[in-house]
Amino acid sequence: MAAKEIFAGLPWWVKWVAVPVIALVVFGGVIASVVGFVIGLLFKALLFVALVGGLIYVVRKFISGSSSSRSDW
Repeated sequence: MAAKEIFAGLPWWVKWVAVPVIALVVFGGVIASVVGFVIGLLFKALLFVALVGGLIYVVRKFISGSSSSRSDW
């Protein structure tokens, strides 16, 4: 049976309100955990990029500050 055949004789509110609400109730925990995982992953990725960028900034500042003393060697 195709989905069109199953929902053919039902009112619109069953298709567009009741079925999505039931799906959210049944799969709500799974959906919330997936969304939480994705948001956590994005936060960790942004934190990683910020830390690497900060490290590169500090290293370049240190190298450019000590380049004059390197010529003394």
